[in-house]
Amino acid sequence: MRLLLNEVDPSIAPATEVEGALLAALYAYPERDAAAGQPAGRRWLRANMVSTLDGAASGADGRTGSINTEADRQVFQLLRALADVIVVGAGTARVEGYRAPQPPRDWLATVREGRPAAPSLAVVTRTGNLPLQLTVPPEDDAPDAGEVFLVTCGAADERAVEAAREVLGEQRVLVVGDDEVDLAAMVEALGGRGLTRMLTEGGPTLLHDLAAAGLVDEICLTVVPHLVGGHHPRILDGEGVDVPLMPRLLLESEGTLLGRWSTALPSY
Repeated sequence: MRLLLNEVDPSIAPATEVEGALLAALYAYPERDAAAGQPAGRRWLRANMVSTLDGAASGADGRTGSINTEADRQVFQLLRALADVIVVGAGTARVEGYRAPQPPRDWLATVREGRPAAPSLAVVTRTGNLPLQLTVPPEDDAPDAGEVFLVTCGAADERAVEAAREVLGEQRVLVVGDDEVDLAAMVEALGGRGLTRMLTEGGPTLLHDLAAAGLVDEICLTVVPHLVGGHHPRILDGEGVDVPLMPRLLLESEGTLLGRWSTALPSY
C-alpha cells in the first residue's frame, strides 16, 4: 500500500510502500499520555466501514462483502487483530454471518502479544435476540475463539435475554438502559472489563447512534473504486449529525483508498 498522508508517524515519509508491522504501526491505537493526565485503560472507539465512490455501504446483495477489495480485507483483518472487542449491531451480525472471532494468523498474531488470542465480540440489540449462528458454540478445533457478549436494555424480551444468558453466561449479557440500549453505558461496561480498544463495524444504524452520542473517536473508512447506483444505505443511517473530523492517515492500493479520521487528536 502506498502512503499518501501521514499525521500518525512523521518518521514515515509519504509515497512509502507499507505492509506488515509498518502497516500495523500506522493503525495502532493511541497510547495513554500520562503527561496529559489521561488515566490508565483509556477507552478508544474506532469504526471501520467501507463505501463505494457513490456512497453505498453495501453491494446489490445488501452485504459489504460484495464491494470489498483485497486492500480493504487486509486492513479489516488488521483492525480486528488490534482490537480488544468488536462491537456490531445484531442486524449486521445476522446479514454478515458473524461468529465468535478467531485468533489472527501469520504476522497479525504478533499484535496481540500479552492479550487474549482473539478479540471479543459484543452484539448490540434492543430486542435481546442473539443471532442464531452465535448460539452455536465454536468448533472444537477453535478453542481460542473470542468471547461473545450480548448488549441489550431493560425493554428487551425477557425470554430472549434469558436464552442468551444460558448460551453465553450471566456475565456476558449486559443490560444497559431502560427503553433503549445506553451506548455510553455500554462503552463504560466493556472498558471496565479491560476491553478498552474498541472497534465497531456498524452497521449504519449503530454507527449513527454512536456518532450522535459523541462516542466515536475515530473513523477508518475504505473507499473502493466502484459505482453501484440504486438505493443503498450510507455508512451512517439516521437523523442528521454534525461530527467534524481530522484526517490522520491515507493509503492507496490499486485504486482503493483507506484512511483514518479522528474526532479528537490522539497522542501517539
